[in-house]
Parts: sequence; structure tokens; C-alpha cells
Amino acid sequence: MAISLHLVPMTEQHHDQVWAIEQQAHAYPWSESLIRQTPSKIGFNRVWVEQGNVLGYFYGQQVAGEATLLNVAVAPEQQGKGIGRQLVEAFMAEAAQLGGEEGWLEVRESNERAYRLYEALGFNEIDRRDGYYPTKNGREAALVMTCFLADNPFA
Repeated sequence: MAISLHLVPMTEQHHDQVWAIEQQAHAYPWSESLIRQTPSKIGFNRVWVEQGNVLGYFYGQQVAGEATLLNVAVAPEQQGKGIGRQLVEAFMAEAAQLGGEEGWLEVRESNERAYRLYEALGFNEIDRRDGYYPTKNGREAALVMTCFLADNPFA
């Protein structure tokens, strides 16, 4: 059975569910104040909802043709169903509609599943930031990835 999802702008009514997912889905979650922050005019934050329940979300921003995926997460009980892919595709499509030419993101070096997803969606690794993310035993690299939105069939 396919899941019927709806992408909507994130509003204050979603913040409690987004905060709960953020804490469950990330070993080092964003702060609650960042989750609840009203986006600036360059931000576009979206949630996927089903029957009033947030299943996942993304935080995006766009400046001068560069769209950045700042954060994306899927509720742990919903992972493995393709929702993460749909969220990234939705980010890319919206960024392109807003005039974005390039998509950018960073991913933990250890997050191989996300890395493979981003690669499958047309992102290419172009840089690494050693020691960027905290871990239990120190720090790990952030892999910087980009794609051209105009050339991407997912955008």
C-alpha cells in the first residue's frame, strides 16, 4: 500500500512533531530553538504529513541561485519507505522553481545510506570538511555535495 503524502510549508503547528523527530533521527540534533525558528525570507522549510502526522521534513534556503539543504529527517518508524528520497526530490524541485541553479548539502562521512541517496539523485562530492561533525569518540568529516538543478530530472 502506497503512502499518501502531502508536502506543506512548515508552520508553528508542526514544530512539536518536527522537534520529536529531530531528537529521534539524529545522534546530534539541532537545538530546539533552531527547529522552532521562523524562516528568513530566503528559507523554505517543508513537512510531509499524512492525516495530520509529520512523517519527515526538510529545511532549505536559497541565496543567489544556490539552494542549500540544511537539514532533512524522517521519523524512525517511517524510514526505509522512500520518504527521505521524496523529501530530497521535493527540495530540489522547489529550489528549481524558486530559481535555484545549484543544490548544495553536507553529509556525515559515516552516513553512507544518505550519501548513496544523494549520489543517486545527481549530487557529486566536491569537498570535505575534516573534523566538522561531533561523534562519541571525537569528530568526523562533512562531505560537501552539489548538483546542477537545471540538468537534474528530479528537480
